[in-house]
Amino acid sequence: MTKFREVTAQELLDKQKKGALVIDVRPVDAYNGWRLHNEPRGGHIKGAKSLPAKWAGYMDWIEIVRHKEIDPSRELIIYGYTPEEAQKVAESFEKADHTKIEVYNYFLEEWTKDDTLPMEQLSRYRQLVPAQWVQDLISGRKPAEYDNDKFVLVHAHYRNRDAYLSGHIPGAIDMDTNALESPETWNRRSPEELKKALEEHGITADTTVVLYGKFMFPDNDDEFPGSAAGDIGAIRNAFIMMYAGVKDVRVLNGGFQSWEDAGFEVSTEDVPKQPVGNFGAVIPAKPELAVDVPEAKTMIAAQDAELVCVRSYPEYIGEVSGYNYIEAKGRIPGAIFADCGSDAYHMENYRNVDHTTREFHEVIENWKQNGITPDKHLAFYCGTGWRGSEAWFNAWLLGWPKVSVYDGGWFEWSNDPNNPFETGVPEKETSTEKPQH
Repeated sequence: MTKFREVTAQELLDKQKKGALVIDVRPVDAYNGWRLHNEPRGGHIKGAKSLPAKWAGYMDWIEIVRHKEIDPSRELIIYGYTPEEAQKVAESFEKADHTKIEVYNYFLEEWTKDDTLPMEQLSRYRQLVPAQWVQDLISGRKPAEYDNDKFVLVHAHYRNRDAYLSGHIPGAIDMDTNALESPETWNRRSPEELKKALEEHGITADTTVVLYGKFMFPDNDDEFPGSAAGDIGAIRNAFIMMYAGVKDVRVLNGGFQSWEDAGFEVSTEDVPKQPVGNFGAVIPAKPELAVDVPEAKTMIAAQDAELVCVRSYPEYIGEVSGYNYIEAKGRIPGAIFADCGSDAYHMENYRNVDHTTREFHEVIENWKQNGITPDKHLAFYCGTGWRGSEAWFNAWLLGWPKVSVYDGGWFEWSNDPNNPFETGVPEKETSTEKPQH
């Protein structure tokens, strides 16, 4: 076993200034800000990349490293909660022909205790919770960053109660996305309908709602591919709940996959819903979170706003509509492209290999290259709202001040023959094969 050289905090800072890449191998939740070992400060060493030790056991680990653009020529400094974590990942890098590897083994004992050593965290990390946090909640313990006395745990799905009944987190109720969005338009339902649905599911404005879904390998050849994309559906429900006025909405980072990976108990009980009498707020309490067609049109023309297309590249250039129920192909003229991934039911460019939310610095960098910046009003959209909601959630977690979902998306836009549309590669992209994301 190779004994990798240990660096001091000052050496780490000096080497980082000269181009060394710092690698954080703790869980993604710790990287985001959760203090999983009760450290004085949460977050990660400023400038570090997230590469959890958990991933070192994956067959496609090398591809993960390449995807993160960690070049073998770079000098690496690896740290975790323990020297064993750092050693495990360092050995994986060594096997992958990386030769400049060192470790920093004093993150807990030194770095987190010294306020002069720089750290960063995801602004609203508290709303993206780890599996252990949910386990503490349902076990009656007091989880960190939680001061409520009433919560509802929701397993979200679309037309797929079997996804719930085949295995869910103990105590979770199921919620079909159709409860909150109209199957005719895919837009959020009316305030009256939302009030009724939330009350039927036992949710008030003051209830802490914890949402998650189950990724079940969506297939475009299925009649309802979204039925296998509960992981995205959960964030769609989160957006609508926040729009309605639920004050504390949490999403389980990685969804049901994270729960299984943690080895926690799985239940098949059909948990009855406990209706409440009054939601307790006027819906929508946060109308600014949603944008409809008139405002979307003004945003396209505005200098301080952007309509952001969170679709796949084939959808963006009009090769496919993306859906078996949408005939029209193309894009909204003037919208900025923010590639979701392969198709309408996947979010590979916003997710890690274990379905946790992608390192937020990488999301920021991808958006920045396309002119998506926090100084503008941004309205994210896709075909019908799911992917747009997930991209919006990423921006909201970052604490960006004015972010919305253009709820109607391509489905509503393309249904009006008076609305303009474009196909093909935009002129500014003709010099390259495809935008890099």
